[in-house]
Amino acid sequence: MRPKQWVKNLLVFAPLIFSQNLFNVMKLLETFAGFIAFCLVSGAVYIINDILDRENDRSHPKKKFRPIAAGEIKVGTAGIAAVLAVILGIGGGFVLTLRFGLLILSYFILQLAYSFYLKKIVVLDVMVVATGFAIRAISGTFLVQVQISPWLFVCAILLALFLALAKRRHELLYLEGGGISHRSVLGKYSETLLDQMIAVATSSTVIAYCLYTIAPETVHKFRTHNLILTVPFVLYGIYRYLYLVYRKEEGGAPERVLFTDVPLIIDIVLWLLSVVAVLYLR
Repeated sequence: MRPKQWVKNLLVFAPLIFSQNLFNVMKLLETFAGFIAFCLVSGAVYIINDILDRENDRSHPKKKFRPIAAGEIKVGTAGIAAVLAVILGIGGGFVLTLRFGLLILSYFILQLAYSFYLKKIVVLDVMVVATGFAIRAISGTFLVQVQISPWLFVCAILLALFLALAKRRHELLYLEGGGISHRSVLGKYSETLLDQMIAVATSSTVIAYCLYTIAPETVHKFRTHNLILTVPFVLYGIYRYLYLVYRKEEGGAPERVLFTDVPLIIDIVLWLLSVVAVLYLR
């Protein structure tokens, strides 16, 4: 179920923080429940992916050690676990709110479509991955009952595109045979194309966040111009990740980088603290 990947589901908390409800205990608990629901459903998707990709994973230098590919867990057992996780995750989502339940159900259907077909279509494969991030962020607005922010959607999907493209670049350059035997869509990409796409995603992410911090509706909502002070942390985080991708040959596993790169961890913590300080300690 890839617990390290669950860090992606923390996007559910974004609306809680930016709606200034972080210290509202009831909404905090509901958001945490939504986070658990996404962990269950995304975990089920990873199990399904491992079942479908078990043959290809056996030729991958790292993924061959995954339990299903390595034969440590039987396909039938893994399938039962996936079904139970889906029932608990989506069922729990509908218990929280109807709209959250419908959105997490849509997420699951989209991920199934990705696993069976969409991951084979160039460009659309990374777009689907990014959409999954955006769904997580949007779902949080249903839990805290606030209006969906277009800025939240744009920033989430652009950041996700950046991470997904960096991962494709790593797979293309550093997996044996260009990674094509593991992920067929990589044969339709090139290093130059991915570099250009990463450049666009990087610039767009930074610009979108900067515009968000100074937008009139943002200033009016939070009654402060100081959110722009959090921009340096975003810039450093983006540049640090680019450094890791291009100079350290990392980027193939974003979740691992987020857990192991100390400068990046410190930067994310400082960004979060600065956001909380600006929004809550005025």
